[in-house]
Amino acid sequence: MTGDSAAVDAKLMQVAALLDSDPSAAAHEAAKILAEHPGHPVATLLLATARRSLGDPSAESAFRDLASTQPDSALIQLELGQTLRKEGKQAEALDALQRAVDLEPNLAEAWRELSMIHAMRSDSAACDTAYDNYVRLADPEKHLAEATAAYTLSRLDEAENLAQRHLKRDPHDVVALRVLAAVAGDREDYVTAERLLERCLELAPGYRAARFDLARTYFSQQKAEPMVPLLERLLVTRPDDALARSLLASAKSLLGHNDEALAILTKLVAENPDNERVQLAYGHALRFAGRFADAVAAYRHSAALRPEFGEAYFSLSNLKTFRFTQADIDAMLAQVARESLGQEDRLQFEFALGKALEDAADYARAFEHYSRGNALRRAQAIYSSEGNTQLANRTITLFTREFIGARKGFGSQAPDPIFIVGMPRAGSTLIEQILASHSQVEGTRELPDISGFALELGILSQHGQPPAYPQSLARLSRRELTALGERYLEQTRAHRLRGTPYFIDKMPSNFFHVGLIQLILPNARIIDARRSPLGCCFSNFKQHFQAGVWFSYDLEDVGRYYRDYVRLMAHFDTVMPGRVYRVYYENVVADLEGEVRKLLDYCGLPFEEQCLRFHETRRVVQTASSEQVRRPLFADGVDQWRNFEPWLGKLKATLGELVDEYPTR
Repeated sequence: MTGDSAAVDAKLMQVAALLDSDPSAAAHEAAKILAEHPGHPVATLLLATARRSLGDPSAESAFRDLASTQPDSALIQLELGQTLRKEGKQAEALDALQRAVDLEPNLAEAWRELSMIHAMRSDSAACDTAYDNYVRLADPEKHLAEATAAYTLSRLDEAENLAQRHLKRDPHDVVALRVLAAVAGDREDYVTAERLLERCLELAPGYRAARFDLARTYFSQQKAEPMVPLLERLLVTRPDDALARSLLASAKSLLGHNDEALAILTKLVAENPDNERVQLAYGHALRFAGRFADAVAAYRHSAALRPEFGEAYFSLSNLKTFRFTQADIDAMLAQVARESLGQEDRLQFEFALGKALEDAADYARAFEHYSRGNALRRAQAIYSSEGNTQLANRTITLFTREFIGARKGFGSQAPDPIFIVGMPRAGSTLIEQILASHSQVEGTRELPDISGFALELGILSQHGQPPAYPQSLARLSRRELTALGERYLEQTRAHRLRGTPYFIDKMPSNFFHVGLIQLILPNARIIDARRSPLGCCFSNFKQHFQAGVWFSYDLEDVGRYYRDYVRLMAHFDTVMPGRVYRVYYENVVADLEGEVRKLLDYCGLPFEEQCLRFHETRRVVQTASSEQVRRPLFADGVDQWRNFEPWLGKLKATLGELVDEYPTR
């Protein structure tokens, strides 16, 4: 190498280094090199690239000239394609980029550019295939391995900081955005998670992992309808993707299309006979459809495939009418005795053992296992009772008689929804089943739409600032509140399969949002399903909810939650007397017909005998009580908590006077 060429090469390297940080300086230096060495191909390429970054239209002709003189250069075809894409010349850009990958199939950046072009041309399958090639060649997630590892180990703050650091260097880093979305999802900040994943897909429409994560984020909120197109698109290019198919089945089930869900899972089971998670999902669909024996068989098969799979045993225990054998109990005890058992499997076994030993009347050991399972689950939760107390306080402060009265007539006037609110495990599924047995009422499930509105309106704190909700409601106009009500009706329409005049939204935590419901749907019915404090709270404590019900894993937390619930409902009784109808679970058990007649009267519905035979109504039920509401009503569950009374001192102390004030009739 001559000294002159070495000097030129050094200058070219300096120009290349300037391209990202200072394209104007890079263009200036490249032009100087070309003045001394006319036609130098690398200098010409660098000058054209710098001009493209500066938005200089002359870049296109420079790249065209280079492509004509060097037709077999994949790199120049890539640069030309990028330039043409930015100029909006999609067809020509597609030709250049396709030429680049034909010349060099391993040119990762060209595949990424092709993905963008196909997205612009609405060819989603080609977009996704091209991006899959980019991921295969470039491994774009490698640079964030440390952040991903921190997230996997639940070190959320560390993962967030590492991802933010990368985004400061490159605001378009889709992998960093995806890590931040995962962190937000774990914190139940689904609004942020959705926004970040949607941004990922704007920047990289073919980013398969981000699309799947967005579908899973919707699933965490039980938003089934938007999941379907995301998952169906994933399956176009990878029709055998078991995870996407299983999640699609879950979405279909949430939408009430249980036959479709079962069809998907039946095929998955046939194709993956040794996959315990596929068997588990199949069992869930069978359970929701009321096929109890088949569900048991699927869960048992799942457990046989992997004996340490705690969720299979918990799913059996969650069939409230199922009873474990002594051999089952011995097998579970052997698993929890293993030091190497994973924490997630361990906590599932602990809850299952609690139920098994309770059924065997070994209450001391049952409570011990329930407590261990709860302690493990509580350690995973990002939860503070104080947050709910403050939400109740803010709600009470905002919703005065005057505030509500000033908004009389606001909102959608449709009477369609019947909201059932209250604590979980308080008989809400029973009330839903009774009402859904009426010819004019459709039972849906626990719909996430109202809580989704609360998220949008600022129920979570942001950047160290206190939550804006519900005070944010005060700034909404009549038109905006009406639009929210209409939006709720539109969003929930997919769940109304029978076309009845009324439908049920059975999300218990909507008691926090009674005020919001009043403002946007003033003619909706609101039913408060209530159960005795000790019975209700302990039933929550011994139930392992797979997500969301974080207050239930500590007796003091659940007691505080119950107190906030009662306090908030008492406030609404004061400022909106008669607006909320309260149903006491114990009264329904004691006098079914009398309570059903009063309930139907509140809902403006004529009495129908079928409501008393609710257990005969065939419908998909997706809660922990799905088997219980398919049996006639018995009083055996009312006082089950008394078997554990010796260990409920902390709960009694937290509940205080509420224990004695609860009405017996």
